[in-house]
Amino acid sequence: MSGLATRSFFFTQRPTLPGFAPTFGFSVLYLSLVMLLPLSALFLYTSDMTWAQYWRAVSDPRVLSSYWTTIEGAIYSTIAATAIGLLFAWILTRYDFPGRRLLDAIMDLPFALPTAVAGLTLSVLLAPGGWVGQWFDAVGIRISYAFPGIVIAMTFTSLPFVVRAVQPVLNDLGPEYEEAASTLGATRFQTFLRVILPTLVPALIAGSSQSFIRSLGEFGAVIMIAGNIPFQTEVTSLMIFMRLSEYDYPAAAAIASVVLAVSLLLLFILQLVQARFAVWQGRG
Repeated sequence: MSGLATRSFFFTQRPTLPGFAPTFGFSVLYLSLVMLLPLSALFLYTSDMTWAQYWRAVSDPRVLSSYWTTIEGAIYSTIAATAIGLLFAWILTRYDFPGRRLLDAIMDLPFALPTAVAGLTLSVLLAPGGWVGQWFDAVGIRISYAFPGIVIAMTFTSLPFVVRAVQPVLNDLGPEYEEAASTLGATRFQTFLRVILPTLVPALIAGSSQSFIRSLGEFGAVIMIAGNIPFQTEVTSLMIFMRLSEYDYPAAAAIASVVLAVSLLLLFILQLVQARFAVWQGRG
């Protein structure tokens, strides 16, 4: 009871930095105009639909196939991005070599490069007649205009989330922990499994979750390399675009609401997992 009495309310706390009122007001205004208002417009379109119309829009066989293609591609790309991102983060933090800063800057290239340009470049490079695709085509493996192309495009656009989530943790960890474990007789595998990996788990969860959510909504890079074959390589973002091009705005909003609900649910679960893990680490 005394703890509740001494706890200050949020709006009555004295801020460390001045200007709390204008900065908080600007933050709320920005959140309302840039995020909440567009989301409200999305639900405004769907509010005019009956439940039967909404269900028909989101459960169309072609749309259902796009859900599965998107989720399956996002799962595979998240696994690949997590493994590759951890490797890149390790190299950037544990080794000093010529071109290290250039490689570090290239990690942010998917953030700066238009995804349509990335998709076009990947599709040309991995096409059956491309520089890389011709070698896979010779053994009967098709990448561009097939499902593997979707996974590669999603991995390319979501990789920086994992790298930038893990890299600061590895920088704070430092090599001295590995040296201490080595002096105690631990092998390299034991050092990684028992010393390094437990510290990286929260960052890996955050980075891989953001990577998965990013892959769910990828559009530009995927449509350039997927081939957009009905019931095979169509993703959900393409179905939304198709409904918009048909001027069927309620159906497009209905499909978008499904993607939005899944993304918000995953973000909520991520916050819960991170909070529970922080409590578990504090008790440990």
